[in-house]
Amino acid sequence: MTNNESTDLALLESRVDELIKTLGELQSENVALRNQQENLVNERATLIEKTEQARTRIESMISRLRAMETRT
Repeated sequence: MTNNESTDLALLESRVDELIKTLGELQSENVALRNQQENLVNERATLIEKTEQARTRIESMISRLRAMETRT
């Protein structure tokens, strides 16, 4: 193997190592983003449920107020 081939092989090996490292980082980031997305979806569902409960309570209060208004 010539010096040029040895240099090319070392460069290729270095690039492969960099790609493996980048792949690992991207996989970790992907897992973190998926977890974050799942948490946000759960939080959104909770907020929707709370909003619906509040809407129901407000509608009930409005109905009671209207009923009181018609009695007087």
